[in-house]
Amino acid sequence: MNPVLKPTRLQVFSFIASMPVIDVVLNYVLYEERLFHDGKIWLFSFPLIYLVGIGSWRLQVGIQNWIHYKFEGLKQTRKRIVLLAALIIPVMSASVIAILLAYDYFSILGYRLKPDDIQYILLVGFGVNLIFVTLYEVDYVIERVKETVVEKESLQQQALQNEFDMLKNQVNPHFLFNCFNTLSSLISENKERAETFLNELSKVYRYLLRNNEDGMSTVENEIKFIRSYYDLLKTRHGDALQLTVDIDKRYFPYLLPSLTLQLLIENVVKHNQLSKTHPLVIEIFTTAGNQLVVNNNLQRRTLKVPSNRVGLENIKAKYEILKQKGFQVMEDGKNFTVVLPLIWNNLNEKGTKILKEFKTA
Repeated sequence: MNPVLKPTRLQVFSFIASMPVIDVVLNYVLYEERLFHDGKIWLFSFPLIYLVGIGSWRLQVGIQNWIHYKFEGLKQTRKRIVLLAALIIPVMSASVIAILLAYDYFSILGYRLKPDDIQYILLVGFGVNLIFVTLYEVDYVIERVKETVVEKESLQQQALQNEFDMLKNQVNPHFLFNCFNTLSSLISENKERAETFLNELSKVYRYLLRNNEDGMSTVENEIKFIRSYYDLLKTRHGDALQLTVDIDKRYFPYLLPSLTLQLLIENVVKHNQLSKTHPLVIEIFTTAGNQLVVNNNLQRRTLKVPSNRVGLENIKAKYEILKQKGFQVMEDGKNFTVVLPLIWNNLNEKGTKILKEFKTA
């Protein structure tokens, strides 16, 4: 059977439920009160009309589904309705009139055609078709709307993924460039510190590359990494930069997008002044409701640093791809705060699922 013309589940169920009622009504038009006391009508006429009804219904459903296939767009609804009226009404009319003429010609159970019978049976057929054709069309439109919404979400998802890929490719070179600047300064000032810095940098960068590939990381691993990253920053800025970390250990298995903390800290250092007398203080802590907070005191640079907001937009894009709500950025004049929702890693089940969705989004 051509899948285009195949009846839908709704079409099959509605026919099975309604055809016995339609059959009774048509037999009443044909035989009137005899229907209630003549068993031959139930034994012979009832099955016969049911079989004719199957053929007529199948033809009408095929026509309607073919029209849906040829004119499937929501904007083509009016055209579909016009075609349905132009094709299905004649088919329905021909079917019911054929029943009357055949019953009269063969005098089935003594039936003789009466002028009013054509009017009544056409009225019944039209009413039934109006109800069910409308029902099928509404069902079709609803399904198309659902598909349109899914397609729209898919396109948005793809756009976010493309944006994320672009942002991700900008993060690593940016981070490496800053580190090389620091290393260049240290080489001329203190070669031993430069060597230590280079060793730490190699460790940090290996982690950065590996976890940027994975997409997701546990809170525990991110905190370990951020401590190493802080050591690099501390080498250059000394006491002008301070970091405090207060993480409830029960959140260690939770997940968050990889390198989120590194991006945030890099953003803080980039846009704020650092001095020993007025150190830049960064706080990382967890709160109730599965949230991790990164907060810093605001010490805006006098000369604003050019910004393409790669860090914050990257993090926002990651959470949008994961469909995780709760990412917030707040500023009150004294502090700049970012709230990160933590994702439960259910013994590598849900967490693995989230990781796979992130990779394939």
